[in-house]
Amino acid sequence: MRITHSLILGSVLIFPLTTGVAVQQMEKMARESAQSIWQAVASDVKSHYYDPKFHGLDWDALVAETKRKIDDSASYDMALLQIAATVDKLHDSHTSFVPPRAMINYPNAFVMDWRSLMMLSKVRHEYGWEYEMVGEQGFVTHVRPGSDAERKGLQVGDEILSINGYRPERATIQKANYVFNVLRPQPELKLEVKDPAGTKKQLTVAAKVRQVPIMSQYERSQRTIEGYEEREHLFQPRVHEFGDEMAIIKLPAFSLQSVEVERLIDKARKHKALILDLRDNHGGREDTLQYLVGGFFDHQVKIGDKKMRSEHKPLTTNPLHGTFQGKLVVLVNSESMSAAELFSRTVQIEKRGRVLGDKSAGRVMESRFYQHQLSGRAIVYWASVTEADLVMTDGKSLEHVGVTPDEVMIPTASDLAKGADPVLASAAGTLGVKLTPEEAGKLFPYEWPSE
Repeated sequence: MRITHSLILGSVLIFPLTTGVAVQQMEKMARESAQSIWQAVASDVKSHYYDPKFHGLDWDALVAETKRKIDDSASYDMALLQIAATVDKLHDSHTSFVPPRAMINYPNAFVMDWRSLMMLSKVRHEYGWEYEMVGEQGFVTHVRPGSDAERKGLQVGDEILSINGYRPERATIQKANYVFNVLRPQPELKLEVKDPAGTKKQLTVAAKVRQVPIMSQYERSQRTIEGYEEREHLFQPRVHEFGDEMAIIKLPAFSLQSVEVERLIDKARKHKALILDLRDNHGGREDTLQYLVGGFFDHQVKIGDKKMRSEHKPLTTNPLHGTFQGKLVVLVNSESMSAAELFSRTVQIEKRGRVLGDKSAGRVMESRFYQHQLSGRAIVYWASVTEADLVMTDGKSLEHVGVTPDEVMIPTASDLAKGADPVLASAAGTLGVKLTPEEAGKLFPYEWPSE
């Protein structure tokens, strides 16, 4: 059975939206809170969504319908699901509802996505394993040491056949991640997996749920600083150099200032060739994208046109003082998103280099978080609203399309299990540097964020 978007937000992954028996309505205070949340979220979308026609949807009618559904909901959780399901009707990768969370501090200073929001929640939720699409299949890519997942025998390279009955698919995987991590974190997940040898096994893997203790103002400030510093560390680019022949830059996020981009380009200029690894890069800041594109072209480049509610605005860049003129190879995979996709596609359109790897995510919009607080309580919630689509110079948007590499290359289950990286090794080989897949897999070891 093929899983649709509406089913993912409904009965398959969480619980039924409707039942065959009458249920008692939720308490008045909970219903009023849900209606207040919906009023704020619906207003954010109506006021700021980049397409005033809402892709042909009658937004006002949907708002009224959702109000009625909230009144008819059996529980507060079900009412919040109705809000998420309505926002999801826009079928927009960057427009979503982040339900109420009790926070140890407000993360306005460095919000980039839901991962930042979860870092500062009073309740921390950690599954202990990660997976992604490799080609058309979902594979376990990381297992945290000491986690329940490790104890239960889940291993890197295992193919995910189902998670709580859902089979991972490219078209719906981000919806599933949203449900499991943001909308409705689960105490445990029921998995069916297949190891590289073809043996199937069923596992029930518990999440680690930790209550963050109440903190003083000083402690909250320190936790905010520590969270920011950890995020900065995890997002720092890493570099490996191979004489004057080649450098490899692993860029985890587009979060650099212009001076930091210039330092990277200066380092790259010492080599004849560069591999820019944007795999698992979820994007980030627009100005970082502009700086980085400017480091590879000796002339002004138009990345595309920002299509906003009231205007279209070109997104361009100017070259840095010293640009890298050597050979360029860019690596992407199914977790390359947003600015990473825009950079890769610009390289293709401008014929500046080659893109290798797996097809990217197709999550390419520009959005903003709008924060709200439940009256009288330190509980906050957000609406992420897309404020611009970006149309490339070929006249096409990458949203729900992604970047198809010039050469599609994906690791096998056995490669993943061994920690080998045949994609990086092959890219190095095209630039004249011999690197085995096993050697390539050790260059950039994975770092888990703190629990």
